[in-house]
Amino acid sequence: MNTLRQIREIVAMNLQSIPQRWGASLVIVVGIAGVVAVLVAMLSMSAGLTRTLGTTGRADRAVVLRAGSNAELSSFIDRELVTLIKQDPAIVRGRSGLPLASGEIIVITEVARKGEGGSTNVTLRGVQPNAFELRPEISIVEGRRFRPGLQELVVGRSAQQQFAGLDVGERLLFKGSYWTIVGAFESDGDGHESELWADTESVQGAFGRTGYSSVLVQLPDGAAFDSFKARLLNDPQLTVDVEREIDFFSEQSETLTGLIRMLTNVITVIMAFGALFGALNTMYSAVSARTREIGTLRALGFGRLPVIASVMAEALVLAVSGGLVGAVLAYVLFNGYSVSTLSPGSFTQVAFNFAVTPDLVIQGLLWALLIGFLGGLMPALRAARIPVTEALRAT
Repeated sequence: MNTLRQIREIVAMNLQSIPQRWGASLVIVVGIAGVVAVLVAMLSMSAGLTRTLGTTGRADRAVVLRAGSNAELSSFIDRELVTLIKQDPAIVRGRSGLPLASGEIIVITEVARKGEGGSTNVTLRGVQPNAFELRPEISIVEGRRFRPGLQELVVGRSAQQQFAGLDVGERLLFKGSYWTIVGAFESDGDGHESELWADTESVQGAFGRTGYSSVLVQLPDGAAFDSFKARLLNDPQLTVDVEREIDFFSEQSETLTGLIRMLTNVITVIMAFGALFGALNTMYSAVSARTREIGTLRALGFGRLPVIASVMAEALVLAVSGGLVGAVLAYVLFNGYSVSTLSPGSFTQVAFNFAVTPDLVIQGLLWALLIGFLGGLMPALRAARIPVTEALRAT
């Protein structure tokens, strides 16, 4: 009997006997399932945040901020300079014939937590009337748009779901005056859905601001960005930074998602060691229980390689089973789960959904296979090295 056939026969026989050792085998399955579930669940938080902020904006729109500002909240641009920026020839003209650009202001406001005591910070974005034309992905799904010059708000759907008191018709108290929520909007699930929107002039008047935080402009296409940026940076009247809108919001998530990934890897490695020791103990026990069987097979002519393959196959099958269980648990419990966290680059909350993606499932299964491989390797080598005479005398 050739080696390949020996491997096939002994592996099949060993896998068929797993139900007889199911109690011990569950140690591997449960341990690895826990590792994969935690890994996938935590990384799905990072993936959800990246999806929310990373899909905010487009490559053919540009954000202009004060030079040196890493976020809109810390940026300030004078009214006169905003007018100058809007005069750039690359900016697309809107339906009104005016430049399709919006001078915007960011302020921090407080709203009540849903189902909890106290309040939390959210972003109030003041936008100019053409902001909705500038962002066609924004759609009013309830109520209507705010009217310029009035203290009216539209709120993002994600903010409505996460925070209390944001239903259409509710009134919020900001700076000693009441603002009425007149509508709710959706924005393809991006970061803007965590914000409250109002008229720029109204926000400036209520909060005592004279300038803007940023300017969002529409370019003909993504290729026009470099020349647009060069003109603004070389203009001696301006001291600004210019970024593609989608790049700007993607960068906002990098610090937090990097921290989540680092913490996840640390926790996963710690848990993986525990699962690895469980796998080693289980597989050593399985080898000890099969010592006479292994000796008989060796006496019948089976080589060491088929014995190693049979033990490794058992360890890997149990590892993959645990990995699949863990991935399913993570998907069922966490995929689409809505939370909010401190927005990178500001002191406000951003709402997002956990996202269990195929890439995360594959990453979890690779961890499971690694644990199974390491957990089965030493017991497999030990099984192959047991002298035939000693194995046959085992009780």
